[in-house]
Amino acid sequence: MQNAQCNKMLWTNRPPHADHRVWGDEDEIVATAVEYARRRIMQAPDPVTGARPAADLALAAGTAITPSGIGGTAALKLFDQVLAPATRAQNGPMNLAYIPAAPTRAALAFDTVTAAANIFAGTWEAGAGAIHAENEALAWITQLLGWPGSAAGCFVSGGTMGNLSALITARRAAATTRPRPRSGWKVVCADSAHSSISSAARAMDVEIVTAPVDERGHLTAAAVSAVLDSTTGVFAVVATAGTTNAGLIDDLDGIADACERHDVWLHVDGAYGGAGLAASSVRHLYIGIERADSFIVDPHKWLFAPYDCCALLYRDPAPARAAHSQSAHYLDAIDRDVHNPTDLALHLSRRARGLPFWFSLAVHGTDRYTRAVEQTLTTSRLVAEAIRTSSHLRLMTDPELSVLLFERPGWSPQDYASWSARTAASGATLCVPTQWKGATVLRMAFVNPDTRAEDVIDVLRTLR
Repeated sequence: MQNAQCNKMLWTNRPPHADHRVWGDEDEIVATAVEYARRRIMQAPDPVTGARPAADLALAAGTAITPSGIGGTAALKLFDQVLAPATRAQNGPMNLAYIPAAPTRAALAFDTVTAAANIFAGTWEAGAGAIHAENEALAWITQLLGWPGSAAGCFVSGGTMGNLSALITARRAAATTRPRPRSGWKVVCADSAHSSISSAARAMDVEIVTAPVDERGHLTAAAVSAVLDSTTGVFAVVATAGTTNAGLIDDLDGIADACERHDVWLHVDGAYGGAGLAASSVRHLYIGIERADSFIVDPHKWLFAPYDCCALLYRDPAPARAAHSQSAHYLDAIDRDVHNPTDLALHLSRRARGLPFWFSLAVHGTDRYTRAVEQTLTTSRLVAEAIRTSSHLRLMTDPELSVLLFERPGWSPQDYASWSARTAASGATLCVPTQWKGATVLRMAFVNPDTRAEDVIDVLRTLR
């Protein structure tokens, strides 16, 4: 009784304003950081931001992690004035390099909400509401694929994790029907497949068998059939719906025929190009994708979500659950009658990275998403036509999606590099060279509906 009274006094006799929290009073810096985030979301991206030499950046940043800390004001100022300007503005309308990103403001805003909610979205017990919303966004993609309502998936960090998880599932599925081949398991893909396929193969200790592409760069049914007819141990074929370098879509329907004949898993990597499923003007290019066993698309590329967000989907999720479900005493109470994201990919802990995508879809509607994808396709076609009719440029191949490859005849690799550096430094555009059939060319990727064709065409005139 005496101890109880003593404890009561300890709690009730504290000075009313005594701050006993480990982290102290964070109210002011939280308010400042939230306001800073609001301003960043609303302001236009700075087109001249970009990387700095490591030594230069280290000198400018100084040391922020110290025993006593530098305080919220100083840390935020350091980020705003030194660190943020040393990053590339991915959502700039004239950023046409690599595969940029153009998230909606709604998605960016809800990314802050998602972070503030601090949701563990790995299991239904912990994150049911978030997982329900993510599944609604995944269902829209499933409908675009033409898959049954029983299909399921989850959001992972990016195409690399999505491709790896899908191929692990494919190998597990093959192993349930036949023993491991004496020569080892194999994956068939084209040289044009994303580098993450080779990375996944190394991680899984399986062999890549490369099938040749046609004269335009597509993986064809004939090439896949020839490899499957002559090669043992193939457990998966990877086709691409929108190659990163040229935006090409492989012969999905014919490849699906070949996979069915040989009872081989078909995985379609649509990390960039999968968004084109939403556009009626190019939907015919994806015929056969409804027969794939697994599929990925990165909403942080052409579906207007912030980093990082990859949708990984299975036409039948049962093999994925068999491949990825983890077992431990502390996981015994997990409801396995629902699709837990932890059971469908190579992960356990995960944030609800699909929520910003879901929120933006809910805010704007899928019709506006369709219009946005079509807008970027229209822009790329207008620029392609300007290049095609130009007296000083040459289009390398007719675009299928929103990637353009073109050259300035007579220029050397150094000429391309110099022009690219000048236009980046001036903020006119970010456009970098690539290789196409052994030659150095320029490449533009259009994923931002705010990019204006006339602005790009004006920049192209500087290539004279």
